[in-house]
Amino acid sequence: MPSAPAIRIPIFSGLIFAVLLALQLSGCAATSSFINRGAFCEDLAARNGFTKELIDAGTFKLLSYTRFTKRIEPVTIYIEGDGLAWKSRRCLSDDPTPKDTLVVELASVDPSENTAYLARPGQYSLSGASECESAYWSSKRFSEEVIASMNMAVDRLKRISGADKVDLVGYSGGGAIAVLVAARRNDVASIRTIAGNLDTEALNRHHGVSALTGSLNPIDYASAISKVPQRHFVGTGDKTVPAFIAESFARRAGDNSGGSVIKVEGATHNTGWREKWPELLRK
Repeated sequence: MPSAPAIRIPIFSGLIFAVLLALQLSGCAATSSFINRGAFCEDLAARNGFTKELIDAGTFKLLSYTRFTKRIEPVTIYIEGDGLAWKSRRCLSDDPTPKDTLVVELASVDPSENTAYLARPGQYSLSGASECESAYWSSKRFSEEVIASMNMAVDRLKRISGADKVDLVGYSGGGAIAVLVAARRNDVASIRTIAGNLDTEALNRHHGVSALTGSLNPIDYASAISKVPQRHFVGTGDKTVPAFIAESFARRAGDNSGGSVIKVEGATHNTGWREKWPELLRK
């Protein structure tokens, strides 16, 4: 995939950005509150033909970007990962907005007639999305209220696109959301996960961290989506979500051969996907 075009920044704001970036690279933690990470995402989305939409979805107002060109065709919805949920192993972030634009970039190269990007609760609050309690990007990130809200947002995106079917693509924790949303719908044509957290309990045990109290575990719903065509892409170099997570999920979903799990050579949790995504989409 070609590299993304350079972000256009006015001279004055570019100077400010350069100063802040220098501070950030020097280890100044305070700079994060000055840089609107959402502005980078919004610029990238706009340059790739997406329109910003804030969706009132019950408990949360969620940011989305949409590019709809043909009614009736299925809508492919990219669900964001957990973002910057934690500053460190023990320090919870005060803003879970993602540090990079990976998921928007993947959506941008998708050739589908109708494509949408959907952020998670608490992300992009400076762009108009609702703020919420930090529990909704930590222990309750996959709670009933979060999944219900994300499902409402999928309803909205399907309705405004004019689609009759939904294809879900979830990155990291967005993979968990995709499974949990799909389990309560009858219009999901396919599921793709990228480095997906498909068994939260097993993954937390693997890393020796606390369980997600108040959250649903996607592997408990594997059998409910066993009839839905699915592909789970895992990076061979991913230390954050190792391949065994997707493999155990696939077995629970009835895929004993493991054919739904595709190992992507050299990919880590957040690198190697941009270059290979057009090819992976064809699988």
